[in-house]
Amino acid sequence: MANAAFPLVALLVAGCAALASATTFTVGDSQGWTTGVNYDSWASSKSFAVGDTLAFRYVSKAHTVTEVSKSGYDTCSGSGANALSDDDSGSTTVTLTTPGTHYFICNVPGHCASGMKFSISVSATRSGASASAASPQVPATTASVVVAAAAGAAIKLALF
Repeated sequence: MANAAFPLVALLVAGCAALASATTFTVGDSQGWTTGVNYDSWASSKSFAVGDTLAFRYVSKAHTVTEVSKSGYDTCSGSGANALSDDDSGSTTVTLTTPGTHYFICNVPGHCASGMKFSISVSATRSGASASAASPQVPATTASVVVAAAAGAAIKLALF
């Protein structure tokens, strides 16, 4: 039975290593999501991968975080089919779940046109990341995960 469970355990460890290497980026760093920030410059200095999170901090209702299509980005239009998601809560978190180019704008009239927009290229894996799970990085907090083995038994792992 231990041999049947090994592939599941290896997959779990690799998955935990990938999650542990995810990064949270505060959009605009200390300036946050507001007018007057060069977001193209901010984004160009970062490397984004699937699993990373974008944290937008701004005054509620004063701005929006609108993920748009390329057409919406080019025309600063976050309405209709151009908008993939839209939030104005003041604290928006976006987890990057797919590789490719992602486009973000503020949909308040005039804000996008004045530079409140950016696009990022998201890779499938972190650059420089190894596919091996030989030495996984694990968060400092303890997590307990239960994996069902192929034979129906459960294996409980404590990650430290």
